[in-house]
Parts: sequence; structure tokens; C-alpha cells
Amino acid sequence: MKKSIALLLAVILTAALFAGCNSNNAGTTTTTAGTTTTAPTTAAPTTPAATTVKTGLAISTSVAKSADPTADKAGLVQADSTIVAVTVDADGKIVSCVIDAAQTKVNFDTTGKVTTPLDSTFKTKNELGAEYGMIKGSKIGKEWNEQAAALAQYVIGKTMDEVKGIAVDAEGKATDADLSASVTVSLGSFIDTIAKAVENAADLGASATDKLSLGTVTNISDSKDAAADAAGLVQVYSTYTAVTTDTNGVITSCVIDASQSKVNFDATGKITTDLTAAVASKNELGAAYGMKAKSGIGKEWNEQAAAFAAYVTGKTPADVQGIAVSEGKATDADLTASVTIHITDFQAAIATATK
Repeated sequence: MKKSIALLLAVILTAALFAGCNSNNAGTTTTTAGTTTTAPTTAAPTTPAATTVKTGLAISTSVAKSADPTADKAGLVQADSTIVAVTVDADGKIVSCVIDAAQTKVNFDTTGKVTTPLDSTFKTKNELGAEYGMIKGSKIGKEWNEQAAALAQYVIGKTMDEVKGIAVDAEGKATDADLSASVTVSLGSFIDTIAKAVENAADLGASATDKLSLGTVTNISDSKDAAADAAGLVQVYSTYTAVTTDTNGVITSCVIDASQSKVNFDATGKITTDLTAAVASKNELGAAYGMKAKSGIGKEWNEQAAAFAAYVTGKTPADVQGIAVSEGKATDADLTASVTIHITDFQAAIATATK
């Protein structure tokens, strides 16, 4: 009899232990007027972690369309920059893509005088929109920015090998019916720059659900007229940024780059610069840019740009615009330890990207 009681107690204790271990499903037990009821409890749903992605930025610049002045036509320095930002997943597939271009035109005359005002502002092709005027000659009735957006959408979900495999004709235009229905511009520079952006992509904190944006600001303020003993110069200085922001508008990743397109000419307006030479961006130049030797903190331009990009990550665009500056340079000690170059163009590019 004692053995039976002991066995019964053991069974009861075991059942109680199992009930405790399974309490998430057991629900809540209440007793009212001798009646016991159990209300089922639903486990709290878990939110899957956002997929992290790499952020990349690339620029391809040419000054090949620049030309000497003639008797009836002004000289021209034209800097054409194709700009691409991407996010890329762990499998190398493009998650998001933004394509833009900066076409900066500066005139000078046969006396070597720059005739375009040095305080001019310049819009990118996306900013120009219908102002750019491609739609008038487009067989498909699409403006440049619309075609760029269509190509960016088309490459989403593709690997770089697949993008490079897009079939084109002798003019570099897409032959695929789905793509050519919305994109009739030549794809060469776009594909090359997308490839560079994917190659440059790095883990900087972005998630697949974040918004990707591009910002570009351009000035020609350092250009100067030719003199008898000194060449004239048109310098097209563009600053670029790729920014990702979350649903709260907080910057989750940032990449900054810049290009200096320099074209010299003499006092007769004749261009003396090799227009076929590649124009590398400052990030591409790296140590070859040569700032480190003159830097008070021993940092090259690309290192300082990366430090500023890291500093603004986690901040809102308003926070970035609120960074204190004096004569264009940051005054905050935490920032000046790694960034001593002018940051106002960085701030302006980020403002453009996030507006």
C-alpha cells in the first residue's frame, strides 16, 4: 500500500514539473466558485532581425567632350560624371540602386578668360528632371532621370555577373525587349560604374529595408583665368555621398567621395590638358592624392572622409547640419581628432541626399 502511495506521489510530482516547463502554453488558471478554468496564453511574436547589407558608391568621370574656343563658339570644359550607389546582400545580389550623373559645363574664351561665373551652382541630371530635355528626342518618351531609375530598378536582385551579362548592341544599347522598353541610353558607363560600386561595397551598418539615396554638390570656385606667365584653369569639384536611412530617418550608413576635374588652357584659349586621361576620384587615388604628408593629424583625404561618414552614422540629417564649423572646418574635439578638412560640402551633399 505504501509503495502504491509513493508511486502515485511521484507521478503527481512529475506531472507538475512538466506543467511548469510548459508554462508558456499552459495559460492562466483561475478558480471561481469552485470552478477552475484555464485561459490559453499566446506566445509573443518574434520580429526577425533585419538583413544587413553592404553600401557602395562609385563615380566614373570624363572630360573628353571639352573643346577649344573658336571664332564663333566659346571654349568648353565639360566634366561628365556617372554616379552610382548600391546596397548588396551576402550573396552579392543588388538590393537597391540609385543612378545619377553630373554634367558640368564651363565656358572660356580665346583670351583665356573663364566666362562662366565662378559662383555658379550646378544640378545633377536627376535634379534637373524634365529640365534636362532628353524626352524631346526620346523614341520611348522617357526623360534621362526616368531611364536611369528604370535601369536601377532592373538590376535589383541581380549579381554583378548578371549585370555585366546584359546584352547590348554596337552602340552599347540594351537589346533585351523588357529593358529597351524603358531604357534606350547607352549602358556602358552605367554598367562599369555599377560594377565599381558593388566592388566598393562595405559593411557600414545598413539594413536591406533602409532607404538608399545619393547626394552631389559641385562648384567651380577655384577656376582662374590664364595669364601671360600662368595657365588658365577650370576645376570642376564635385562631392558625392551615398546615404542609407532607416524608417526614423536616422543615417545607418554613409560613404563620401569627391572628384577634381582639372583642365588647363593657355592665354589663347587652347586646352593643354590631355582630355583622354582618366579622372580618378579621391577615394580611388587614396594615398596618391598626397594630403597625408601635409596633414596635421597624419590622415589622407579618403581616411578623413571615411571618418566623417562614420561620425554621422547614427545621426539624423538635422544633426549633421547642426555640426559646428568654423571657416568650414569642424570644431568638435571628437571630430577634429580624425577630420581636419573642410566639411561644409560633406554636409551639403548629405542634405541633398536626405531632403
